[in-house]
Amino acid sequence: MNKLAIEIGKRIRKERSEHNLSQEALAHACCIDRSYMGRIERGEVSITVEKLYAIANKLNCEPYTLLPKQREAITWSSAIDS
Repeated sequence: MNKLAIEIGKRIRKERSEHNLSQEALAHACCIDRSYMGRIERGEVSITVEKLYAIANKLNCEPYTLLPKQREAITWSSAIDS
């Protein structure tokens, strides 16, 4: 699995939990299948920028808050390129 996708998924799950939303409710609000939302949260898929913005919008947060810091991403991208 892609480490960057895993970290984004963790951040989405954390934010969703803090808003007391079920995975199903968030998926429905974003017009995403619930099983796909589960795969996003587990980091099994890489999401598009459009989906990131849609999820952030429904969670009332800025999209950048769902992304890891750049220095963390650099470390992960070098692991991905290997």
